[in-house]
Amino acid sequence: MSFRAINQKYLEPGSQVLMVLGIIALCQPWNMLLHSYGLTIILIGLIGFNVTSKIAPEEEVGTGQVRNSGAQH
Repeated sequence: MSFRAINQKYLEPGSQVLMVLGIIALCQPWNMLLHSYGLTIILIGLIGFNVTSKIAPEEEVGTGQVRNSGAQH
């Protein structure tokens, strides 16, 4: 498994989950430690997502085209 496949399968969704967990940590009222680090968790997830989303996915075998689910610019 190549780095691009690992990025697409684990790292990019992991950073999205980290952002959601940061929002949950920021909004929950029970644990002050989670609340105080909620914004930091969100920012780490955001930076991770910005980095991992810039890595192009693997090319499909035989087509020579890159799979891209986003808009074409």
